[in-house]
Amino acid sequence: MDSSYVQGLHDLLVQSTANNTLQLKAATAQLNKEYYKNPACIPALTTILTMSLEAPVRQLAAVELRKRVYARSGDMWLQVNQADRDAIKANLPSFILNESQKLVRHSAARVIAAIAGIEMEHNTWPTLLPWIQETCLSTAVAHREIGVFVLFSVIESIMDTSTSTIPQFLQLFEKLLQDPESNDVRVTAVRALGTVGQYIDSDEKTEIRAFQAVMPHMLNVIQQTVALGDTEGAKHVFDVFETLLILETPLLSASVPQLVQYLLQTGADRNVDDDLRIQALNALTWTVQYKKSKIQSNNLAGAIIEGLMPITAEPEVEDIDEDAPSRSALRIIDALATNLPPTQVFNPLRQVLQSYITSPDPNLRRGGMLALGISVEGCSEFMIPLMSGVWPIIDAGLQDADASVRKATCIAVSCLCEWLEDECSQRHSVLVPAIMQLVQDPQTQRQACTALDGLLEILHDDIKQYLQLIMERLSGLLETAPIPVKTVVMGAIGSAAHASKEGFLPYFQPTMERVKHFLVLTGEGEEQDLRGITMDAVGTFSEAVGKDVFRPYYNDLMQQAFAGIELGSARLRECSFLFFGVMARVYGDEFAPWLPKVVPALIASCKLEEGGKEPIGLSNAEALAAFSASGSDPANAITVIDENEPIEVEDIDLDKMLDVNSAIAVEKDIAADTMGTLFAATGKSFLPYVEQCTLELIELTKHYYEGIRKSSSDSLLEIIRTFYELSEPAEWQPGPPATAPALNQHVADLISHIVPQLLDMYETEDNKTVAAALCVGLAETINKVGPRFLDGYLEQLCTITVQILEQKALCQQDPDQDDADEAPEESAEYESVLISSAQDLVAAIANVLGPMFSQVFATFLPLIGKYYKKNRSLSDRSAAIGCLAELIDALKSEVTNWTEPLLELFYTALSDTDAEVQSNAAFATGLLIENSQQDLSQQYLPILSKLKPLFDVVPTASPPARLSAKDNAAGAVARIIVKNSGALPLDQVLPIFIGALPLRNDLLENRPVFRAIFHLFQTNGAALVPYIDALLQVFAYVLNPEVEEQVPEEAREELIRLIKAINQEKPDAVQAANLSAFA
Repeated sequence: MDSSYVQGLHDLLVQSTANNTLQLKAATAQLNKEYYKNPACIPALTTILTMSLEAPVRQLAAVELRKRVYARSGDMWLQVNQADRDAIKANLPSFILNESQKLVRHSAARVIAAIAGIEMEHNTWPTLLPWIQETCLSTAVAHREIGVFVLFSVIESIMDTSTSTIPQFLQLFEKLLQDPESNDVRVTAVRALGTVGQYIDSDEKTEIRAFQAVMPHMLNVIQQTVALGDTEGAKHVFDVFETLLILETPLLSASVPQLVQYLLQTGADRNVDDDLRIQALNALTWTVQYKKSKIQSNNLAGAIIEGLMPITAEPEVEDIDEDAPSRSALRIIDALATNLPPTQVFNPLRQVLQSYITSPDPNLRRGGMLALGISVEGCSEFMIPLMSGVWPIIDAGLQDADASVRKATCIAVSCLCEWLEDECSQRHSVLVPAIMQLVQDPQTQRQACTALDGLLEILHDDIKQYLQLIMERLSGLLETAPIPVKTVVMGAIGSAAHASKEGFLPYFQPTMERVKHFLVLTGEGEEQDLRGITMDAVGTFSEAVGKDVFRPYYNDLMQQAFAGIELGSARLRECSFLFFGVMARVYGDEFAPWLPKVVPALIASCKLEEGGKEPIGLSNAEALAAFSASGSDPANAITVIDENEPIEVEDIDLDKMLDVNSAIAVEKDIAADTMGTLFAATGKSFLPYVEQCTLELIELTKHYYEGIRKSSSDSLLEIIRTFYELSEPAEWQPGPPATAPALNQHVADLISHIVPQLLDMYETEDNKTVAAALCVGLAETINKVGPRFLDGYLEQLCTITVQILEQKALCQQDPDQDDADEAPEESAEYESVLISSAQDLVAAIANVLGPMFSQVFATFLPLIGKYYKKNRSLSDRSAAIGCLAELIDALKSEVTNWTEPLLELFYTALSDTDAEVQSNAAFATGLLIENSQQDLSQQYLPILSKLKPLFDVVPTASPPARLSAKDNAAGAVARIIVKNSGALPLDQVLPIFIGALPLRNDLLENRPVFRAIFHLFQTNGAALVPYIDALLQVFAYVLNPEVEEQVPEEAREELIRLIKAINQEKPDAVQAANLSAFA
């Protein structure tokens, strides 16, 4: 080795460590030009690393040496002559044992790992592993710390070479985890185990058991590290546990109860540093999300909630972006509510809520209210029958003496309005005045406006009585309130416009004058937020007042939307895209001239790189875990490699990167959704852009963010439906795909390009919401396009539905659940949404195949029928019966072979405790009797006895579900009358049947009802004579032009003919019913 070469390199490294920017730039340029491209720099850097007296120089030499070893995928290292390579491998281990600086030791260990990554692949460093093992077991604690860090650094290379050594390494790690002197040894051993765990496959049972055996020692390390106040060490350990939690291999399963207990204990301990508490609570969030079956089977939710509630009551943090234990605790309650059955979450929450809500401590009342609000999303259906106990809590909270409790109650109201629309809208007379009172209070204005926004969104016609007051109050705030309050006020005004529709007309122009200057704000942060939400609200105004009233503002606002795109804010681009979608819906083909400028902006958004780079090297699940994590990143062990050198994810400011990524990802989500909206709204004018948009959307189906995958798949299916409508298709009839009318070639080509991509997306889809949306979108598209859509895809689509109904789709899989085990009957409400969506897809397939569906009905009947059991949720039971009804309707007479099991199921469902299920059961029973060729006349009386209670309603007081059940019961009776009126005791049936008319809720059942009436007039008119006056009143209601259309045109024509016939016999009765105009 040329000593002058080494000295020259050393001098430049010294210059690089000087605190002088000019010297640094000059040294870096010279190093890159004269040294770093030459393999000779590797032994030279090694010499400097092992010989220099200056620690900063040794450190820099180690960092640069590692880069050079990795350079050109290891090729530079292999260009070093063998003797020098052997000398480096011999010298580095002894050097690292004697190095006094920890940072230098760690950098040198990474050099060893880089070399090992190349040498071990060729079995050319046989002394390394024995040296590591010897050093790890040394009696000198300093040597053990060095040995285990080197092992941590090279473990990935070892595992890449062979995983057969895992058992012996686990034995070594068991000792290291119990090191009596050094927490560094224990923590580093945990970090190394995190890497090992990623190499154990689910079928390697021996390795799994061995890993699980060391888990208690790993849990001890967490406790010891936190007890020592070692924040950095604790972060590393929590990161490892979060990584292990997201692995498919169930390494943590046996220790979940112990892990939960410790994380909860640490998170609740106010003597522990807040950062450590937050890390513990974030790890608990991941435990709930990724080990939900263990949480559920061990019934841990109640204990978790009990432990979390005191944390929710800790003092608030003012900064919305600052994390705090209380916020982490609420996130865990949200995770519990959305991942577990509501019985395991809301029931224990109710038990503790009462003491919190009635506590004299306002912090406890606030915490209880926030916990109630956050639980609604996952427990909304379960809460419906319990709302009589919830509303007094809300009412008291809105009137609470403490402002923080009132604010928390407003947040809870917002959640309730989002997930329980009917229940909230029915209480408008209480909620609106109470919230309007809080809008006037500066302490609660912002939260009250948010609650008002949510409430107005669902008020519909009921807003009329409040609109003047609301607009007066909110318009005043637009002049006087601080910007953050103005932002939520604009959202509330937008919702007021949405609810009031044309009722907003008197307020439109004055409001536009007040807010137009918000649309030209250019400041970052609050100003951009206000500009964006104003753009959203103005779009809503346009839908309320109509395109002609809005036209004077149209062009200027389009220009402002484009100006917003140019400001470089993802949020403003998102708002502009939403505005374009609304304008397209309002103006239809008139929007077409803007397409040449709008579509390129959407495509540019779809092509944006997030944070400069995609998270290379991360799987969808890992990237999403990082994307959505509020705390530490669980994928820290993943290495991101660029073309020049490795970058450890732990060395990246991942939080900062993901902040950028999340904003751009949401923008892409909206851009993808807007593409489908524009095509549906502008039709043929959009055709020049279909191909490019389709290609971009297909690419986005592979994105790691679930919102983008959902929007892109929705828009792709919208493109198929819209193109199909534009192709002027022939009407199709249910039957085999081959017999249906051929599709337009462009439509067929679109389907062949899009559908395989969506089916591929499903195979790797791990998000239930995306999978559910895909099922719903496919169902809508199948029902639109008809049998030809299924050509070539029927088997795959049936496989998807079977997988989901068996709860074996990827997004339903739980690595902790044995493949042979049945999924538990109690499940989270999001699971029910997915199941219902799959049933929609089954129904669509049946709808277009018609009686041909009988070939696979035997497969689907038990899969759907199992969701009608007493332990199943309301939505499961209701959807199962409703789906079977749709299948019967498609099968027609082919349902006959399954008449008995279906009738038995429906007979039970007619006595269900919930009116929604009874309604579907009545509908299904009628369809079965109508379509089955089996003689069911012996069953009529038992069925009628089950239907009779459904007619006992009070029209003005009964809930909508009960009224719908009555209408469907009438439809069932009507179908029985048409099928075999002679087998019915008409003298007992007709008073109840006719007394239930006219139908007011489920108007589709008017079709069988009037078929039955016409049938009786034709076959047994005498039976109807006593009811002529009552029937004429029904006819008058149905024919009233001021009410919603009641019957199809053909039934209307037949009804008029019937009135004419009755008029021949009873003109006075017809005149008394005000039907003379039809006679």
